Amino acid sequence: MYRKTYFWPLVVLCVLSLMLFLGQSFFHTRGEPREAVVALSMLQQDNWILPVNNGVELAFKPPFFHWCIAVISTIVGTVNEYTSRMPSALALSAMILVGYVFYAKRRGSEIAFIAALITLTNFEVHRAGVACRVDMVLTAMMVIALYQLYKWSEKGLRGVPVVAVLCLSAAALTKGPVGIVLPCLVPALFLLIRGVRFVRVFFSFLMVAVLACIIPALWYWAAWRQGGDTFLQLVLEENVYRFLGKMTYDAHSNPAWYNVMTVVAGYVPYTLLVLVSLFFLHYKKVSLRGWWGRFKAYVRNMDDARLYSLLSIAVIFVFYCIPESKRSVYLLPIYPFIAYFLAEYIVYLRHRHLNAVRVFGSIVAGLSLLLALVFIAVRLDLVPESLFGGRHAAENIAYMHALRDFPLSFRAVAVLLVPVLAACWYFRVQHRNAADNGIIYGCIGVIFAIFFALDGVYQPTVLNVKSDYAVAQEVRRIVPEGRLYSFRTDVVPGNRMHPFTVNFYLGDRMVPFDCFDPGTEGYVFMGEDMAPAFMERYGHEYELEDVYNSNHRSCDDKRNNHLYRFRRTGGARQEEPQE
Repeated sequence: MYRKTYFWPLVVLCVLSLMLFLGQSFFHTRGEPREAVVALSMLQQDNWILPVNNGVELAFKPPFFHWCIAVISTIVGTVNEYTSRMPSALALSAMILVGYVFYAKRRGSEIAFIAALITLTNFEVHRAGVACRVDMVLTAMMVIALYQLYKWSEKGLRGVPVVAVLCLSAAALTKGPVGIVLPCLVPALFLLIRGVRFVRVFFSFLMVAVLACIIPALWYWAAWRQGGDTFLQLVLEENVYRFLGKMTYDAHSNPAWYNVMTVVAGYVPYTLLVLVSLFFLHYKKVSLRGWWGRFKAYVRNMDDARLYSLLSIAVIFVFYCIPESKRSVYLLPIYPFIAYFLAEYIVYLRHRHLNAVRVFGSIVAGLSLLLALVFIAVRLDLVPESLFGGRHAAENIAYMHALRDFPLSFRAVAVLLVPVLAACWYFRVQHRNAADNGIIYGCIGVIFAIFFALDGVYQPTVLNVKSDYAVAQEVRRIVPEGRLYSFRTDVVPGNRMHPFTVNFYLGDRMVPFDCFDPGTEGYVFMGEDMAPAFMERYGHEYELEDVYNSNHRSCDDKRNNHLYRFRRTGGARQEEPQE
């Protein structure tokens, strides 16, 4: 019987770690407003199937994530940063809590609790859990489905795993068929290794996959009715051509070793623990003779839950090494299973090499104190601007000035003190030679405190400088209502770029100049480097007046954007080339 006393502390930690500061940072990458504006357009157009945003854009992903944003925003009354990021935070919380229950029943509550804490406090998972992107919702649905399908296998594949089917449907409605294929492939392979007949495995998971396709198929049919061939081409690009490396635009092409590096970097700071521990282990001479037989025997004798976790890592990792398109977030579904093995490894170190954990904890606590000292130095204006050089020097100096000048409220001071107090508490625990569990939880507590301060103060202060929010507000002041236009020279067929952040904060009012009839006058938003191309193309018909220079490196396209007023001077408008 697993201990339920760990469950509610996990709920509290999820709330403290994920829910408190979701709305502190403005959108500062083009990815977040690109997703949020889909939910905004759903509500504005009352179209929950296939709304159009940015004037001409269909959503690149299925709508489950956007439905979640729209529902939460309807309750709150507006689509904003908090409501747009809430689905990711809720999905991560659900994944952590379900994972705790899963492992607590099969591997013990202590291992499950440590694994849950590790999942919550590694860089890649935490970043995805507080972002307005589809990846964490997809990950949570896939991982929860994997847990449920394992439970189904424990019951001898009897009945219908309803929860798993619903999760698979949600995963497919978040990012396509991969959300069904991978979670079915892992347990099917697991059962084949355990000796279940192929025919039974095949037809059992075929049934699950078919049932999981019903709800997504209804949406795909309805979306095709609205979008026609344009929608079908988009589906092929995202789900077939991406896997085959034949997309019509660049799609994060990277070599296979990229996946290894992203997992190593993504599991910071726990990769540091593994690195430190290598200096404390005792090594034996390894013989390669008969290794295959030993490996098969090891797998055959492995506990079912451990083997299932290992297969989840291996199958998903190998699958995402195949396509040319690779991103770190694609591998998020393996992170909870890696956390389980890391939890086992930490417990092993506690019994055999506790000094490795102590050294790791001291490093993390030291970094926590160093972070506070650097912040104090910045506040006292002790960091010279000459320290920053290169093309982004002005931007980095602006970040430093933001940290130096923002008002220190009581709340901000309290948040900033959390990692300092956590580090002091850890050193006290270590000095008093406390119980082994105190050392482990002390380390994780300091990591949690660092993320808490980063999310609550450091990152919002810096990232709000990076955001185009202030630019959007100035554009709104100049043009408080009505349509605005954008112009770009780097138009890629099938993947048109837009000023996503500015457009979101303007309420999805900005459309491409070349796709609409702009009339006799209006306003066009573009990079200053694009104005000559605009005049070359439209100068016979329009004149430009520069009315606003943002003097800001855009978080979307890294350009210094301007708002121009255009007026028709005469001549006929040239026909635009078709995309």
